[in-house]
Amino acid sequence: MEQTSFVRFQGVVRHPRGHFPGVFVLANELAAQGRLTDEQYRFWRAGNDWYDANYPNPTHVDPAVYDPRLHPGAVAWFKASARHLIERVDGYLELLAAHGVECHRLESPNPGRVLYEDAYQVVVAAEEPGADALRPGAARGGDTGPGRNGQAAGVTCRTTRCGSSGSTCCPACP
Repeated sequence: MEQTSFVRFQGVVRHPRGHFPGVFVLANELAAQGRLTDEQYRFWRAGNDWYDANYPNPTHVDPAVYDPRLHPGAVAWFKASARHLIERVDGYLELLAAHGVECHRLESPNPGRVLYEDAYQVVVAAEEPGADALRPGAARGGDTGPGRNGQAAGVTCRTTRCGSSGSTCCPACP
């Protein structure tokens, strides 16, 4: 069995740009739509400020890294070694669950072609043009072979639904 080197938390509904948005985008959209309670807004603002202060923003290094014309479907993955960053995602998962936003935790030793890398994360493009490499739920129970339900080789979905009772996705789920 391959070792997990990268972790990603993402939604289950495809974004208009074609990818599945990560938890930060999903939480930012709720905040922008004014859907957060005062308490949730304080958590979201403090959480985003903490992340901004504690790890690099890839667009500050490469402003074109998420450009949909150059890198359609580009998404960020945490390095599994960045445990202090991954652990703090739990609060975002709880916030999203409170609004009925489903998410998945994906793990992979090779999530795609690396466009950007720092000590904590990578931004990747799908390995094959047009591949649906980051489709949540396509591989379960270690089913990580290439071409299975459109999922890239080595990507394993570890979640059913974050925030739902009995789910086995992540520490935030009971």
